[in-house]
Amino acid sequence: MPLTEHLGELRKRITISLVALLIAFIIAFNYSEEIFKSIMFPLKYNLSFSMNNPFISIIPQEKLSQSTKLVFLAPAEAFWMSMKVSFVAALLLALPVIFYQLWKFISPGLLTREKKYVLPFVISATGLFIAGAFFCFFIVLPFAMGFLLTYKLGDVLMPMLSVGQYVDFCLKFILAFGAVFELPIVIIFLTRMGIVTTGTLAKNRKYAVLVAFILAAVLTPTPDVFNQTLMAVPIIVLYEVGILVSRIFVRKRAEDASQ
Repeated sequence: MPLTEHLGELRKRITISLVALLIAFIIAFNYSEEIFKSIMFPLKYNLSFSMNNPFISIIPQEKLSQSTKLVFLAPAEAFWMSMKVSFVAALLLALPVIFYQLWKFISPGLLTREKKYVLPFVISATGLFIAGAFFCFFIVLPFAMGFLLTYKLGDVLMPMLSVGQYVDFCLKFILAFGAVFELPIVIIFLTRMGIVTTGTLAKNRKYAVLVAFILAAVLTPTPDVFNQTLMAVPIIVLYEVGILVSRIFVRKRAEDASQ
């Protein structure tokens, strides 16, 4: 297509995505209070894993919940908190539509047999983003809060967070982990396009580890090494998953070509 048609197609896909996001935002804003109560989970609870039944249990963080209070420091801070949590919730709800529009935009450049992967792409991309958000919310954030807000806690220091700071901290982490969990999709796309090979990716693992920590340092909203490590380790694991799945696709493509 000419450039003008590409731009028209891009505008169409962005418009549909924004309309879906707006509708989801209106729905989420009506439940903003319930969403905010849910986002308090990392301050109040922690997940405990065991080899015996029940394998996963929710443990109250009594020391953390008693010592930490949320306040708002500006008249509009509570209102903007509701807007932010509603927007992120709306983004999660609208993800299938957004990823479908992304696929529709790039599909003209794909082969006929590759266009049939639209449903696996939408499901896997949405699932990975939500998996990253849930991993962050239920695993990383409670662990990070339990460590950071009780570090050298005593008579001199007492944590008192503003609701805006707490919500920003949580939402930035959630969005960052959701985006990072898309790494296998990116690797599969790059290998399918022939930009990189699985052999090259495997050979440069040491550089991938370095990039993982640099990326974690950029994406995490705090400068401490602790939180950067919490993000860097999943990036490295997802890098290996992307290589593994790409090898399966490459092998399948080679088998199809030989038939």
